[in-house]
Amino acid sequence: MRPKAFVKTYGCQMNEHDSYRMIEILAAEGYEMTPDIAEASIILVNTCSVRHNPENKVYSFLGTLDRFKKKNPDLIVGVAGCVAQQEGAHILKRSPVVDMVFGPDNYFRLPEMIASVRQGERVVMTDWLSGAKKVDNFIPDCWVERGHVEGCKAYVAITKGCNNYCSFCVVPLVRGREVSREPDNILREARDLIRKGAKELWLLGQNVNSYKADAWGFCKLLDAVSGLDGLTRLRFTSPHPKDWTNELADLMARRKVICNYLHLPFQAGADRVLRLMNRGHTIADYLGKVAYLKSVNPGIEISTDVIVGFPGETEDEFQETLRVLAEVRFSQIYPFKYSPRPGTRAAKLEDDVPRPVKEQRLAQVIALQEAINTEQMQGYVGTTQEVLIDGVHPKKPKTFRGRTDGYRPVSITHPALAIGAIVPVRITGAQGHWLQGEALA
Repeated sequence: MRPKAFVKTYGCQMNEHDSYRMIEILAAEGYEMTPDIAEASIILVNTCSVRHNPENKVYSFLGTLDRFKKKNPDLIVGVAGCVAQQEGAHILKRSPVVDMVFGPDNYFRLPEMIASVRQGERVVMTDWLSGAKKVDNFIPDCWVERGHVEGCKAYVAITKGCNNYCSFCVVPLVRGREVSREPDNILREARDLIRKGAKELWLLGQNVNSYKADAWGFCKLLDAVSGLDGLTRLRFTSPHPKDWTNELADLMARRKVICNYLHLPFQAGADRVLRLMNRGHTIADYLGKVAYLKSVNPGIEISTDVIVGFPGETEDEFQETLRVLAEVRFSQIYPFKYSPRPGTRAAKLEDDVPRPVKEQRLAQVIALQEAINTEQMQGYVGTTQEVLIDGVHPKKPKTFRGRTDGYRPVSITHPALAIGAIVPVRITGAQGHWLQGEALA
């Protein structure tokens, strides 16, 4: 009987991509994945440290593993990802249940780490790739054709790391400096994933639109991937407003395969706060780019990130954030209360916005967005949308789930639909953030 592995993932799509890669490596080592943590011979926790709360969740989860370790002393527990890179050996001291800690640059060394643990060692690997200018060592050539398709969707990492050093963000410290993968390497992987059944690809990077390799920029790469035979939908995340161009907006409008959805974080509505954040753009810059996007592609759906309570943020500056939300009318937002992250420049500033004020501002942001969302969702009722079917509903019989081109989730009543098919769906209602519909095919 093959040994079994359990992988738990916190955080962004890049972490999901890394987890899929680790699953492939474990499979090559003879492990079979299991959804039942009690069956596992190895448990990997892939972590996120972009906010303080996800980091707390990691340690809380590790605390639940003690009973499994007592029951099976040979159980191997590994902590991967951003918290691992940030905390290193401290995790071993804080959580005795953990056997190995490794950062994002080291997951291809899993077989080596597992062998060391079996020899009785506790392992920490948080070294960066040695001076790499490209990501070929991050995804070794022999692993390019071993990407993972989840249902009808797959991720392709085009960059890793970040050079922006936003003052609140820990990503450059836990993911390293930005490096871009060679275009031929990316296109090989994309073609292989399409052959394996991927209908929708996501191009991933901390700042995808700063991609640059072999005289290729992001626009050229996006154009090339969008032209691959057999690809139905193409998405990417996350671009940075300072690097966004009208050329990219024109390409999105021109190429049907590139979805009408864009996640474009603006973070705060006041220019002074943006300067403190080291964002590299003004609100006028941001709104101008959004206006052009909407002019060439009126159906575009835009989501964003918002931070409230950044050090020194005044009530008037917070009102500017609300003004941007009301003007752009985002399809979705990811709002956060500011929390200092270790090693960042903002952590040196006085965290002087009281917690109750942060919570009040967050509540106002959420309330405004909920009102916008309710109006937008009701606007879909009675329309027909092209929906990519990506799974069955976990609770409702004869019901499937999918996404519109603009990334709106839809539950569809139908006795049998093919995963990966795009079907016309008449929208009959809306509940919360989900549209409801009936398949017309």
